[in-house]
Order: sequence, then C-alpha cells, then structure tokens
Amino acid sequence: MTIQNNIIREIMNKEDLQKLIALGEGYNLEFKENFTDSLDKEMCAFANTVGGRIIIGVNDAGQIVGVNPTNRLKSQIQNISRNLDPKLGVVIKAIENVIVVTVPEGNNKPYSISGKFYERQGTNSQQLTRDEIREFFKKEGLLLFDEKINQKFDIEKDLDEKAFETFLKRSKITPPKEKIDLFRNLSLIEDHKMKNAGVLLFSNNVTRCINNAQIICVLFQGKSKYKILDNAEFDDDLYSSYENAITYIKSKLNKEFIIKGGPHEEHLELPEDALREALLNAIAHRNYFSNAIISVYIYSDRIEFVNAGGLVKGLKISELGKISLPRNLLLFGLMHRMDLIEKAGSGIRRMRDAMKEYKLEGPKIEADEDWFTVTFNRPDLQKASLEDRLKSSEKSSEKSSEKVILFIKENPAISAKELADKIGVSSRAVEKIISKLKQKGTLKRIGPDKGGHWEIKKQI
Repeated sequence: MTIQNNIIREIMNKEDLQKLIALGEGYNLEFKENFTDSLDKEMCAFANTVGGRIIIGVNDAGQIVGVNPTNRLKSQIQNISRNLDPKLGVVIKAIENVIVVTVPEGNNKPYSISGKFYERQGTNSQQLTRDEIREFFKKEGLLLFDEKINQKFDIEKDLDEKAFETFLKRSKITPPKEKIDLFRNLSLIEDHKMKNAGVLLFSNNVTRCINNAQIICVLFQGKSKYKILDNAEFDDDLYSSYENAITYIKSKLNKEFIIKGGPHEEHLELPEDALREALLNAIAHRNYFSNAIISVYIYSDRIEFVNAGGLVKGLKISELGKISLPRNLLLFGLMHRMDLIEKAGSGIRRMRDAMKEYKLEGPKIEADEDWFTVTFNRPDLQKASLEDRLKSSEKSSEKSSEKVILFIKENPAISAKELADKIGVSSRAVEKIISKLKQKGTLKRIGPDKGGHWEIKKQI
C-alpha cells in the first residue's frame, strides 16, 4: 500500500500510469473499463477513506482498452463529483486514451451520494449499513447526538421507573433481572454512562440533562401569532411528553358528533393519526444539538409542527414518503421497538393517507437547512361537515376491511404491522379495522399477539 500511495501522489505521466496499472486494483485504486454512473459511489468511498484514483479505460485484468477522453466526458465526471454531499473537487487528467481521476481524502466527512454513504473496504466500495454509519461517525469524531454519553444522567437516581416499564410493555420485552444488561444490549450505555437516547426515554427530569428537550404547544387567536390564548410545555420522558402533547392538541381542536341511528360517534376535525405522525416525525428527526425546542402552533385555520433540523443531507423534499435518512439512528430504532414509528420513510405517506381518508388536502411540508415544518389546514366545518366527507370515504374503509380479510385468509398468523404495509395504511388504522371486525363477530383472535393467529368467523 505504501508503494501505491507514493505513486498516486506523483504527477501522472505514461510511465507512472503503467507502473500504477501494474500494481492492480487495491484499497485506493479502481479500474473502470468505461464511464458509468457508478463512478459516484467510488468517489464517495475514496473521499470517506484515504482518497484514491479511478482509472477509466482499463479493464479488471489491468489491460488498457481505452476511451475517448473528450471534454464532454471530463465534464460529466466533474459533475458527478459536484453531486456528492458535500461537494468534492477532483483532478481529471487524460493520458493518451486513458482518463485518471484523482479523488482526495475529504476534509468534510462524511460524504454521501443520493442519501447513501460508501466506504472503501479492501478493493471494493461498500454501502454502509445503519450500524456501520454509526461506527463511521464514531471513528471520524462525528458522533450523533443520540449516541453521545450524557455525563449529567445518573442511572441510579435519574431513571424514571414508570417510563422504563412503559418501554418494556410497548416493546414487548420481558423485564430483565438487571436493567444495566438490557441497556447494554440496546447499546444505550458506554463506560457505565447513559447515552442521550436513553436519557430522552427514561429520565425523570429530561431538561436537567438535555437542555430544550421539551415540546411546547401554543394556541393563538386567529391566523397569526399576535395574541396567545393558551400554551403548555411538556418536559417528561419522551413517551409521556408525546402523549400529553397529543392530548393537549386534541383538546384545542373542534370535534364533530355524527349520529347514525344509535349512539353518536365523536370525530376530531383532523385525523388523529396524521397529528401523531407529525409529532413523532418531529421527535425522531429533530436536531437535538439545536437550542430550539419542538413547537406545535395551533391557529384558527391551521396547525403547524416545527422542529429544528431541516432535511438530512442527501434527502430532497420530493423524496419524502419514499425514503428516509434518520438523523438520530439509535433513537429511531428505540422508537421503532416501541411501535411508535414504522419503517423508515413511511411517516409522511401515512400523514397523507390519513388526510386523504378525511377527504382533506394533504399536509404542507417546508424544509431548509435548519428547520422542518408540517402544516395541516383546518377544515371549515360550516362549509363541509365531516359527516359528508366521511360518507364518501366509507367505501374506502369497506375496501380496506375486505383486504384485511383477504390477507388473513392467505396468512392467519399475519401481524397488524404486516397488514398495514400490505394495505398501505398506518398500524393504528389497521387496529381500528380489526376492532370493528371483532365487534361485528367477523374476526376472532386465537392465542397471544406473538404465536397466535386469526380466525374468520363469518364473511363481511
């Protein structure tokens, strides 16, 4: 490797090129027979490690097959380097019918392309997994906030037992003999100290250990921030703050009562599922290094969920609902265990689906480098009642029920999460459908949640 490094630091000429090719592909040398779009991952991988060279016009066997080194081709290669996030400068040199691209080790790691991270491993450029990204940040001294050890938190004194029990119950984890063993298995402790993700979940005084970790809800008069009618601040453990904030939001929104020849049904003016997804999105993807807190603003015509931390680098607004790059990987994983969030990238889609079921326009999403805002327009109930809107969505609900029965027929052991993914709705929506089918006597659960199965008693 030392000989190879020395050669690629030199100014290239035909003789140097032949010596370099003779060494064969390696940790910092890649051969490409032709120009391909995969050049971007090679550049990304070299930038994230020690740099290297890509030789275009040489096959895997080290034979020069040649390319036409036009200015257009050089420009295409340069454009690829500019598409890295952050941008990277490369040196392009044509030696006869071969192009040599020198990629420096990046000064602003980590680099990504299209939201994916690559690193050079042996002679290959490998995409990093979730755990590997974590290790990369540690190695480069770029530790994620939720991975940082919190020196203020004392596991013996600051642990909220109720929050811990809630976590176990929602995660379906058997209470351990020793809490410390569970924390260790969940990668929540290091050197006998709790990481920030654990503090957010289990602290009995979270703001003492993490400044501005709370959620604030504000009710304004009218459509501006001119006059505050009411506000509330929630600084308990993550789950308690989330539930308390949702309860507060629901108390400030309008409700409509629908009578169908029997007991009336109470409906919130906006779908609760969408509100929950928006708040969970803010909690999971917030930039906790920022001093700004999560804010929920309730106006007469809309409700806004605002969190510090814009789109994660490599992600575009147009890609929301399709892919996700969690900012707080450890926290995201723990929230997933608690069944608070589903697979990455699905939260935005579920918000849109929930609004669609209510026959309302989807959420407005705004983001820049520092902020992320989700806005739901509140309906004018005087113009169009919820009852009228829901009538047109009943057929959709019936179709979802039919799909649930169909998938259960195919697989009686299917879980609610799997049903949600197959049908394209949230887990909560599936749970509501199942509850109604149970009430009608259509479905019956045999056995526990894990290891049990569904039994269809009668057709819809």
